[in-house]
Amino acid sequence: MQFYEALAENGSAKELMAHDTLRTLAQLLVQTIRASATIDWTRKEGVRAKMRIEVRKLLARYGYPPDLQKAAVDLVVRQAETIAADWG
Repeated sequence: MQFYEALAENGSAKELMAHDTLRTLAQLLVQTIRASATIDWTRKEGVRAKMRIEVRKLLARYGYPPDLQKAAVDLVVRQAETIAADWG
């Protein structure tokens, strides 16, 4: 749910994209983050860079507004880092 909220945080993205599309995108982001996360991934810039690329691809594929993608990618990665810190 945190990824959905991160994506929907931007009002224009929420207006341009349907709720179902944002929900699907958030679910795919969770899968992507889980698949990309390795041991100590929060300390490895290479792993985070790959994660950012995968997140950016998903956002583009689902029509997330291009001018908002960088902020969304940063927010999603920060959310993932927060979740990882909570688990550890």
